[in-house]
Amino acid sequence: MLVVVGIILGVILGRSLPVIPYTYSLYLSVGILAALDSIFGAIASIIKKRFDFKVFITGLFGNSILTMLLTYLGTKLNIDIHIGVIIVFVGRMFNNLAIIRRHYIEIWHEKYESIKEHYLGVKTDKEFIYSNENDQK
Repeated sequence: MLVVVGIILGVILGRSLPVIPYTYSLYLSVGILAALDSIFGAIASIIKKRFDFKVFITGLFGNSILTMLLTYLGTKLNIDIHIGVIIVFVGRMFNNLAIIRRHYIEIWHEKYESIKEHYLGVKTDKEFIYSNENDQK
């Protein structure tokens, strides 16, 4: 229900507000990138069964505000700090997406093995194991 309300509110705001000026587009883009990183991090932590709502909310808003402030500072100093911000957050997003991908590959592999065992009578003793030390911490 909350998701539907959020979508409706987003559509109403998107239709009623004018286009975002070009001068703010860089700040908005890094803020959205930071928010996406927090969302993918939350999904990965749910998979690891370590999700904490307070950490998610503070990371969502804190990272977004910090990236926009760093980008503003870089703009004032005439330094492209936003490129470093983009590299860091995209790297973190790829790590979180790798965790999510491995989780679903494991689920699909288990389903495949159970279907193969049920219909073909073939049972394998091999487990699908991936070795990534970062995911198992």
